Amino acid sequence: MKLQTSLVATIFSLASIAISLPVKADTVNARCDVYPKGEDRATSSTPCTFSQRQGAIGIELQNGKRYDLRPVGNKPGNYQDRDGRPAYRQSGLGDRGQIYRLANESIYVYWDTAPFRQNSGRTNHRRSSTSSSHPDAGTSVSGLSDLVGARAGQAENSVKERGYRFFKSSPSADAVYSYWREANTNYCVTIRTEQGRYQSIAYATPLDCNK
Repeated sequence: MKLQTSLVATIFSLASIAISLPVKADTVNARCDVYPKGEDRATSSTPCTFSQRQGAIGIELQNGKRYDLRPVGNKPGNYQDRDGRPAYRQSGLGDRGQIYRLANESIYVYWDTAPFRQNSGRTNHRRSSTSSSHPDAGTSVSGLSDLVGARAGQAENSVKERGYRFFKSSPSADAVYSYWREANTNYCVTIRTEQGRYQSIAYATPLDCNK
């Protein structure tokens, strides 16, 4: 009887420990393109983190802005944001990522973090004084933002006319990333092209234009 009582006590003790341990969320690095509602041009393309825990979704941009979505109802893909507004997960990216339609914007989450995965979180002590104040990778380039959505072949001349010098290009999945140096500042800029159109234009890291 004493052995049975001891065994039961041990089981309850282990169960209480298991319940008290938090469930770790699955978090991955990603790339997020943010589109205002009804617009076909992204206002930003930035590194982000994507987490999922017990069906709840967390998306945090590099600038600290965060989106938290909790599942509602029995139909997969239906959510509410922290203010109780409806949100939806939409197909369209296949195995490349996921699309989330929110109240005021849409977020395209890509698992491929190019071109921002390089040198993330590291400091290059050999940077020049010009690149020391380089904008954060993923920051939209205001001088070229009007070209997002334009046909690449036609828009390339506009990029050159505005003083940007071509450095290199790199394919990644269904996209092509071209890298340019900005006139006067020498900042590194990347343009993502898909299906023949500019999809995003943002600053990259300084080293992306140094090798």
